[in-house]
Amino acid sequence: MSGIAASAVIHPLAVVEDGAVVGENVKIGPFCHVGPKVTLGDGCELLSHVSVTGLTTIGRNARIFPCAVIGGEPQSVHHEGEETTLSIGDNCTMREGVTMNAGTVGGGGKTIVGNNNLFLANSHVAHDCRLGDHIILSNNVMLAGHVTVEDRVILGGGSAVHQFTRIGRQAFIGGLSAVSYDVIPYGMLNGNPGVLGGLNVVGMTRAGVERSVIHRVRRAFKQIFEGEGSARANAAAIREEYLDCPQVIEILDFIAVESDRALSSPFRGKN
Repeated sequence: MSGIAASAVIHPLAVVEDGAVVGENVKIGPFCHVGPKVTLGDGCELLSHVSVTGLTTIGRNARIFPCAVIGGEPQSVHHEGEETTLSIGDNCTMREGVTMNAGTVGGGGKTIVGNNNLFLANSHVAHDCRLGDHIILSNNVMLAGHVTVEDRVILGGGSAVHQFTRIGRQAFIGGLSAVSYDVIPYGMLNGNPGVLGGLNVVGMTRAGVERSVIHRVRRAFKQIFEGEGSARANAAAIREEYLDCPQVIEILDFIAVESDRALSSPFRGKN
């Protein structure tokens, strides 16, 4: 794909700079600005007052609402103007005031966002973040740099995630929570400081996980966090018991990975 597709509809009050790639059936509303190194996939819609800049690629069927700024330079004191990238997958919606920054050279130079994600008003994705698919960032959610968010995570309004933190698949973060440490897959974290209160049973049920499996995951959760050893040691000790339960193995694998952050637990953050 190169240039501007003949089927694209661009408002006369929009600015699309030479070099931009605009796909089929793209709609660009008034007062939008599309930079010269931007690629917009087929079916994208920029409603109005949207800025897409930098070396940014957006997949098919994105909807971007007024005052969003996508692909801006990283908000990092280490950034010295190098050319880095932002890549967004298909079917993502970015509501009013959403900001997403390109990567930094020190962080690999790439911010990557997957498919089918919903970013509500004024949410922020900082430099070098890695986001999977089917994620929801509610209003005013703030992801600091280098954060990893796996598939189907939901972050409640006003929650903030510390840099380099990992959030495992299908975790749920309550509104106004401070996420300072890694959150296991299927975990549910609330509070400031954030405390791992248990499992996202509602999300697991909606995903079709059988009740008998949920009970096993709950049992493993207790063994990990209420055992006599450290969470990492406890997780390693029970692996053989759960080789036939992919959900538990997913949690154990997440815990086993070396990380820049410690692990959220039911006790960390409590007095």
